[in-house]
Amino acid sequence: MTNEPTTSVAEPVALLQVSGLTKFFGGLCAVKNLDFVVQPRRVFGIIGPNGAGKTTLFNLITGMHAPSRGQVIFQGADITHLKVHQMAGRGVARTFQMIRLFAEMTALENVLVGHHSQLRSGIVTSLVRLPAMRREEREAVERAREWLAVAGLAGKEDVAAAGLSYGEQIGVGIARALASNPQLLLLDEPAGGLTHAESQKLITLVQAIVERGITVMLIEHRMQFLMNLAKEILVIHHGEKLFQGTPDEVKRDERVIEAYLGRE
Repeated sequence: MTNEPTTSVAEPVALLQVSGLTKFFGGLCAVKNLDFVVQPRRVFGIIGPNGAGKTTLFNLITGMHAPSRGQVIFQGADITHLKVHQMAGRGVARTFQMIRLFAEMTALENVLVGHHSQLRSGIVTSLVRLPAMRREEREAVERAREWLAVAGLAGKEDVAAAGLSYGEQIGVGIARALASNPQLLLLDEPAGGLTHAESQKLITLVQAIVERGITVMLIEHRMQFLMNLAKEILVIHHGEKLFQGTPDEVKRDERVIEAYLGRE
């Protein structure tokens, strides 16, 4: 009798792993012992009441705040204590609740700002305008135009940010984050203030981002918007993990219903 070789399905390698993440601000514990894993090439949603610690979590992951304890592993490397400017080079980008565009700069120029972390040319090359620098600039402009087109802003490249609609400004902000060539994009309530039509365009944009191999972490209060996108949702309450599961599981969980969703 011969022993047949056994085969096993390999577990997916996590893109992001958060372990015991905790943040104190004085005597206030804003985030407490958070543990979760984000798999690649999907939308990972985060919900919770106001003040639950959602944006603080984003700030910890992206280096804006140093954790009081805990660990953040990204693509197998410990990024727990890296600074903001180091995160983009590692492949982590984000947007904010408040749009932070340069109003007088064009849409294209705003997106090009996000490309600075990817510059390879040195200072001497930049100063004397060597071919390598010129080639890099052309590539940056091409990539910026591509992301603006994905965001539905083809033809608006030369319009000042102040002249764009609110929904279009959201698209520029996301395109700017994507210009840094991230593997993980964190979106903090991008659908806030959008019309129904604008929200549908944003859903299409997020889906296009994931199709290009980028993982999206998404904080959002508009539940139908999130349910249409997320494969998995983390529910935070008082800084702690209340529940984690699929959208259907989240909608059925009694703790989530009582703490956040409500009976209706």
